[in-house]
Amino acid sequence: MKYILKLLPRELLIKYSFYFIPILKIIFKGKKFYDPIDGNGYSKFLSYGYKKIRRNALSPGTLSLERHRLLWLYLINETNFLDSKLKVLHVAPEQIFYKKFKRNQNWDYITFDLRSPLADIKGDLKSLNFEDQAFDLIICNHVLEHIDDDTKALNEIFRVLKSGGVAILQVPINIKKDETFEDKSIISKKDREKYFGQYDHLREYGLDFKDRVEKAGFEVEMVYYTENFSHEIKLKYGLNENDVIPIARKSFSN
Repeated sequence: MKYILKLLPRELLIKYSFYFIPILKIIFKGKKFYDPIDGNGYSKFLSYGYKKIRRNALSPGTLSLERHRLLWLYLINETNFLDSKLKVLHVAPEQIFYKKFKRNQNWDYITFDLRSPLADIKGDLKSLNFEDQAFDLIICNHVLEHIDDDTKALNEIFRVLKSGGVAILQVPINIKKDETFEDKSIISKKDREKYFGQYDHLREYGLDFKDRVEKAGFEVEMVYYTENFSHEIKLKYGLNENDVIPIARKSFSN
């Protein structure tokens, strides 16, 4: 699976995943693992990773990774977002969530990306073609590490978010490092995978990611939501201890 994801363009992977997921659901049906996104049990979760292979990471029924399942649990257990009337912008929409969010009659749901076939609007995150304070909720997960100027992107997200609104901004964070590592001279895919963890990443975020988001004007809470689950549940759901959910809020005074 790792090599398929690296060789196939993202657009094609999204397009054809709808065909092979039903087959994987049948092949890996079982009870050892549980995917809270589709509510199904599986005999195994698949290994996945670039720089480091992670066991029990990829659900065969949704192609969700640890971070997707953790976010879904957070959304359904800790928020009322799914039941609220909201105008939502989903940047680089994950196919794992796309159908669920699209069917949500409470949401005025807009998807946005540079190339994704799931995007309603194509464009650059550094220059959003939306009015100020247009959205109640913005979901932008594992996108900023791909953006050459993440400061511009964060400023744009802040601009189009309503006062009192929330942006969910998951990124890969190395919790063992205080500072983000970024070197614009590292341009080859091999070196980017070596230093940033993936061939198309432009930096490796550290714990100072919170500070970077706050500089754009947000109030930020770093949610270590995995801590809410027992060891047994973490294993059954295939959760990663180190995944963090950054919740960025725009105060009513902005």
